[in-house]
Amino acid sequence: MVEIIKVETRRQLKKFILFPFTLYQDNPNWVPPLIADELFTLDSTKNPAFEFSEAAYWIARKGGKTVGRIAGIISHAYIKKWGNPYARFGWIDFIDDLEVSKALLDTVMAWATAHGLNGVHGPLGFCDLDKEGMLTDGFDQMGTFITLYNHPYYKDHLEALGFLKDAEWVEWEIRLSDLSQAEHVRKLADRARLKYDMHMVPLKKNRDVIPYISDIFDLMNKGYQNLYATIPVTKAQVACYVKQFFGFLNVDYISIILDKDNKIAGFGIIMPSLTGAAQKSRGRLFPLGFIHWLWAIRHSRTVDMYLVAVRPELRMTGIPYIMISEMTQAAIRNKLEYAIAAPELETNAAVHSMWRNYDAHIHRRRRVYLKTW
Repeated sequence: MVEIIKVETRRQLKKFILFPFTLYQDNPNWVPPLIADELFTLDSTKNPAFEFSEAAYWIARKGGKTVGRIAGIISHAYIKKWGNPYARFGWIDFIDDLEVSKALLDTVMAWATAHGLNGVHGPLGFCDLDKEGMLTDGFDQMGTFITLYNHPYYKDHLEALGFLKDAEWVEWEIRLSDLSQAEHVRKLADRARLKYDMHMVPLKKNRDVIPYISDIFDLMNKGYQNLYATIPVTKAQVACYVKQFFGFLNVDYISIILDKDNKIAGFGIIMPSLTGAAQKSRGRLFPLGFIHWLWAIRHSRTVDMYLVAVRPELRMTGIPYIMISEMTQAAIRNKLEYAIAAPELETNAAVHSMWRNYDAHIHRRRRVYLKTW
């Protein structure tokens, strides 16, 4: 028999966060999160997303052991924007036992019904900068620090329980070291710069990014507004993200493009892969975990693409090629070999077409599932 326990204490929350460390302890492709980040994100007194959200967390136990976990989230900002009376489920992990997965998902559905909602979809977080999408293909590929990894049986369980595909993302692996490809993209970028009078912001130190942070997130909100389930990032969230991640930035991998009036036209942020650092530190920065993170920032041979956005009215101007060209040149300078693109909706043909200029292939897929009643 499966026992479902609602998380109500900090000790229980830590058990909730640490469960995947046991579930995936023998899986070389799972990438642990930073435990401190998880504690922050799930704490209603700290995470500013709770200004427009409410949440509950549950642990499943069977035979005296923890066998699963799940979070239920109600994003009032999502419901207001999209008009769908759905709750979200996230932080979902479970052993290969249908009784366990059913008990977890039934709990979230009952919780959603009690709040007057008629559907649940996920895996999703509080906002679009949280990890989202259940892995459905590419289980033999190492995950990234900004994406979810899960066992292959997860999707089988959800589909057996009547959940249907609601959205799907693909992830590209891009080889950066081909100089002929770099030259081709550089020519496309130069043509766009000249035709539309665009120029790059010269960045030498992290503090050079600070004057543009507000505009970057405003542009992201506009550029992403029509993508699946997106909601605007608030100023309070921006302040938190800057505090959490600003120290990890490397200006070699940040592109900010201005138009002829010096208004931001687009930006791109990529990061040296933190996958190895997360695995070696087992999700902890202290007392010595930070050494792995510093090493990865300086020596990784792979970069992860985090955020790219273009002003909606300028999408057809070739701005993405400027950012990709800058990224490629930085990769050549730093002897990088591969880039892993952040998840892109499978229907986003315009973005996918950019990778045809490289030796690139789709190496992972992930999906959001929906069930209504």
